[in-house]
Amino acid sequence: MSSKGYRLTASTGIHKGDREYQQDQIALVAHPRINGCVLGVVADGMGGRSGGRKASDQVMMTCKQLFERYSPDHDDAPALLRQMVHESHLVIKLTAISAEQEPHSTIAVFIINPDGECHWVHAGDTRIYHFHGPQMVRRTMDHSYVQTLVDRGELTEEEANVHPQSNILMGCLGAEEDPPSDVHSIPQLRPGDILLACSDGVWHYFSPDELGSVLASLSPREASEFLIEKARQRAHGGGDNLSLLIVKLEPLGS
Repeated sequence: MSSKGYRLTASTGIHKGDREYQQDQIALVAHPRINGCVLGVVADGMGGRSGGRKASDQVMMTCKQLFERYSPDHDDAPALLRQMVHESHLVIKLTAISAEQEPHSTIAVFIINPDGECHWVHAGDTRIYHFHGPQMVRRTMDHSYVQTLVDRGELTEEEANVHPQSNILMGCLGAEEDPPSDVHSIPQLRPGDILLACSDGVWHYFSPDELGSVLASLSPREASEFLIEKARQRAHGGGDNLSLLIVKLEPLGS
């Protein structure tokens, strides 16, 4: 796919880590009708073997169905992203009635329009990073207990990473409260921009500088393999499910 002086290259990676079963789900989907329009979704399911997997499956299904009906020319992408969060949340809550354990899921979704406009939304601690070359431009802020402590100046990012309650979420899909749906918009992606969406099983083990240098120097396929392998090593046998997707905007002719 090419437009506006760049081409998109992309890759996904998923691994169950040291867990018995896989509850993360990822999707990277080209629009069925509109060239250059792309959807990326990562969901980290929670709630027992079947509950967490079912929850992340429902996120994938909901997002794909809504994306298929999306028209960049006529529809509002931020509104669509909020709808993805809301509908996924409702579907998970409806199935929870019959589930043995409460299913929940995080969500991180981005849409790239053919004109290079990009929008993302998230709930929970699955992250989206925007890099330009090796430099981090922005990332999502986790809806987690430790992130609120970081925001208040009570913990550093490094301390938050090793805090015993780092897995407590303040917002996700399927919970009692409606989930947050923080939308961020990038008016124009440029050659050299990179998007990374990943579950905490990946980002937990890397600083933004490390992520940036890996993403800038390797192809998306090589970067996804390297990050999963390195995260597995650093987990020392205690690793969560890992999932990531990478989209890189490379200058034409590169």
